[in-house]
Amino acid sequence: MGGEWKRVQFSDAVWVNPPVPLKRGENYPFVEMQNVNPSERAARSKQSRPFTGGGARFAAGDTLMARITPCLENGKTARFVSEDDQAIAHGSTEFIVIRGRPGVSDTNFAYYLTRWREVQDFAISQMTGTSGRQRVPTEALSHLTVPLPPLPEQKAIASVLGALDDKIELNRRTNETLETMARAVFKSWFVDFDPVHAKSKDLQPDGMDADTAKLFPSSFVDFEIGRVPKGWKVVPIYEIADVIYGAPFSSALFNDKEGGRPLIRIRDLPKECPGVWTPEVHPKGYLVHAGDVVVGMDGEFRAYLWGGSDAWLNQRVCVFVPRQGVSAAFVRESISGLLAEVEATETATTVIHLGKNDIDRFKVIVPDPQVLAGFNRHCQPLYDAVIAKKQESRTLACQRDALLPRLLSGELTVPASKVA
Repeated sequence: MGGEWKRVQFSDAVWVNPPVPLKRGENYPFVEMQNVNPSERAARSKQSRPFTGGGARFAAGDTLMARITPCLENGKTARFVSEDDQAIAHGSTEFIVIRGRPGVSDTNFAYYLTRWREVQDFAISQMTGTSGRQRVPTEALSHLTVPLPPLPEQKAIASVLGALDDKIELNRRTNETLETMARAVFKSWFVDFDPVHAKSKDLQPDGMDADTAKLFPSSFVDFEIGRVPKGWKVVPIYEIADVIYGAPFSSALFNDKEGGRPLIRIRDLPKECPGVWTPEVHPKGYLVHAGDVVVGMDGEFRAYLWGGSDAWLNQRVCVFVPRQGVSAAFVRESISGLLAEVEATETATTVIHLGKNDIDRFKVIVPDPQVLAGFNRHCQPLYDAVIAKKQESRTLACQRDALLPRLLSGELTVPASKVA
């Protein structure tokens, strides 16, 4: 470690819960814990709420660190990004807010310092309270000492790590666009039936070439679910996909030392990064691959396009495997609305559940093979590009996570002149 580095208390290195001038009764962006994705740097507000005087307060660029179990252990630490002109906001009481200290630390550096495993592990070790509701007392962070380089070197470190996160964020935004494009085509063709409506009026479908337009019928017939294009079918989900359910792997064999293969649990779906491994090879085990459509069966029902590494499928998670001639894009878009309907109508006293009986009732609209093939040609390449971007981001994240402890400990140095 260079001579100019110091070792100081964490609460002296950064500003913990800095004051933010919010006015009671006024609306500000609000960030819930569920708005923080462990695999993303940015936390964004999805709503505005009146400020009542409680909860966390923060400004754009501040780091939000979850202080409650299991959110902290799951890596819920992110930076607040303002989507509008309001650069100040409030949020869950379960956030600790961290900002750089003027003249002492850089706010960008403070984020990576907070993400450092040594800081996270120390915070976890300080949790108090009853099982399942343990929290980190804010004052506990004053007992942790951390290495602190000079400001120019802090900025250089944050610049190196930030460049990797910038590319990951660009990939995320690109993927959002690609998935939106595929969703829009599916909705137009198979929900709103835009090409069929246009042809029924002797019009050329908007944005569609003549060869593709020829594939669509020009009239409808009545089915039990409503009017459907002539020649198309309404069939059980099993005619377009096989549904494979996760196996009951023994939790006694779970480990975080990468022993065996990773195991996908429901909590792993949003970040696509399993937190446990198992040496067990279950006779009913299914190995999930990139591009599989994976659905959690408790709490919320989302169809995830898996972009992580190969992993075993745990119980209460299932995979929809496209049948011959059907793309993952068509299967995922077909079931997304059905899953949302079950989630909206399911009632339970604690956690809602998706069961096989629910899936057995799924009915989907299937066009003739030529239209389906046309959709596959249009949209499966978009899904393939999404997977490629996810895999690139996973590589970049591995590079960042390998560099972070070496840079923050001083094992690797970055010349301050490298800062743009």
